[in-house]
Amino acid sequence: MQFSFWMFSRLPAAWALTLVYLFSRHFPSPTLGKIFRVMVHQTHGESRWMPHSLLRASLIKTRVCFSWTSKAQVQTLSEEGSPVLLVWDESVIEKPESIALEGLGPVRSSKAARLKRIKPGYFNPPGGKPVFVPGMQWISVMVCGMMGVPTLAAMRWWTNRGPLASDKRTEEGWLLQQCAREWGSKVLHIWDRGFAGSPWLGCAFEEGVRFIVRWPSRYHLVDDKGQRNAWKITRGKRSQDHRMIWDFNRRCYRKIGIVTAPVKHPDYDYPLWLVVSRPGKGRKPWYLLTNEPVNNLEDAWRIVFSYARRWQVEMSYRYSKTELGMESPRLWRWENRLKLLLLVSLVYAFLLSLLSDNQKLMVETLLRNWCHRTGKRYREAAVPLYRLRSAASRLWHTYPPELRFISLNSG
Repeated sequence: MQFSFWMFSRLPAAWALTLVYLFSRHFPSPTLGKIFRVMVHQTHGESRWMPHSLLRASLIKTRVCFSWTSKAQVQTLSEEGSPVLLVWDESVIEKPESIALEGLGPVRSSKAARLKRIKPGYFNPPGGKPVFVPGMQWISVMVCGMMGVPTLAAMRWWTNRGPLASDKRTEEGWLLQQCAREWGSKVLHIWDRGFAGSPWLGCAFEEGVRFIVRWPSRYHLVDDKGQRNAWKITRGKRSQDHRMIWDFNRRCYRKIGIVTAPVKHPDYDYPLWLVVSRPGKGRKPWYLLTNEPVNNLEDAWRIVFSYARRWQVEMSYRYSKTELGMESPRLWRWENRLKLLLLVSLVYAFLLSLLSDNQKLMVETLLRNWCHRTGKRYREAAVPLYRLRSAASRLWHTYPPELRFISLNSG
């Protein structure tokens, strides 16, 4: 099939082999397994899953971090005059059954938190403090506009224990410096409450970046009445404007109100604005702190809609953990585990690149012939990543690609 050769021609051999491995993991094929074994070292243990012993994680990291796809996305959105959003978020890779793997540290288990929720009709689960399990820290950065498909900019993993130990602010600070060096003020950084605080704001002011951060309501800010909790600043104030906004999760319209106030942080003499989005009774408001000027209601709504795009990175974590199996690698050594995770992130960036407008006809043909669905929900999906991976898997399972033409290029 010409399509399969065209796909592989866009990646070096090491990345193409990773594609073969991931896309065929739900369809075990002796042919694909033979191809993979021929192209890698014939050694025992974990190293046989690595494309080449000379392929270091640091080399792959240079290809993943701010790849050409993210740079092209920033340039395209800038030329169109659309806001360029750089969405950040944190997660973890949980390995609760492991204890001796290199580089594991304590991470807060979200799975345990879900299991401890009270379920109607059953005995109350045990409460108490959060559950921590062995695992790795994870951070992702994605480029997106106000609409359309996002693009992966960077993924990093680290541990907070042992000889490979690092810390959260060191890793995030390095990424922030790289973003500021690469794009400067072209992009608007979107941060969740995990980034809120005086140290991170200091890093943002030092690098001179534009940002929107969701500010915890109990954290202090300074307004014309002095220093106080953020929720007290807008307490008792009527919403300045209302709009009916479509709630994607509940499939209904919601009446959203907003109110703004000029503020400052107690530790920094920089002008900031607090934009509060009120989603209605029973839902907590968003307290959004930004250094973007808010001179009118349109500027305030732009801040709210920009932060709402942060959901794209949450969906990327779900896809990476479920469909790409990024919580499933069983490798002893930190270097090999990091290498495999970086290769999988390249696969994810490759899949996102296929959803660009210039590949629309090709993707529609691929989905129609190799992952046909009749349901309305599947056919109208804006980002059919699950079907795309399944279609590519079936295509290459039926027509195994010939990799001899790229065997001289090991990536």
